[in-house]
Amino acid sequence: MTFTTTPIPDLIVFEPKIWKDDRGYFFESYNLLSFAKGGITTTFVQDNQAKSSYGVLRGLHYQLPPFAQAKLVRVLEGEVLDVVVDLRPHAPTYGKSYSIRLSEENQKQLFVPRGFAHGYVVLSHKATFFYKVDNYYSKENEGGIIYNDPKLNIDWEIEEKDIILSEKDQQLPKFGEHRKFN
Repeated sequence: MTFTTTPIPDLIVFEPKIWKDDRGYFFESYNLLSFAKGGITTTFVQDNQAKSSYGVLRGLHYQLPPFAQAKLVRVLEGEVLDVVVDLRPHAPTYGKSYSIRLSEENQKQLFVPRGFAHGYVVLSHKATFFYKVDNYYSKENEGGIIYNDPKLNIDWEIEEKDIILSEKDQQLPKFGEHRKFN
């Protein structure tokens, strides 16, 4: 198991050791002790899964305290571009984004601590996205930022005409106008 830090503090990429043979493969996608050794001591309380087609963009979403959520995200089928934005007000990386391709091929996972907006776009024909969270969802504490905010300047790696958004995600505010963490 490999845990790799990113340019944004506390954001960690996990790459499992995969055992392959003619039957297929096996790996541990989560092990409490291994993750603790890798610096992730979060207690997860819920698993979520979404299936989407090419161009579907979900995000950028977050939860405010006391319902802020850390996430451990991965792709079971297909490929996505996973994107996070640091919303921690006192972090030196406030407003910075990080992106990574997650796929069924590379089996990488991204640990996203509390205080980040999160989103992804499907790059393959279809994708099944899976994630663990450490806190329960609260509609009253949800927030979001529009995916194409010019201040964030995120390259989603697909053409604008191919992006499919929910009505809710089309109405998200720009960075700076979003609900803020204290």
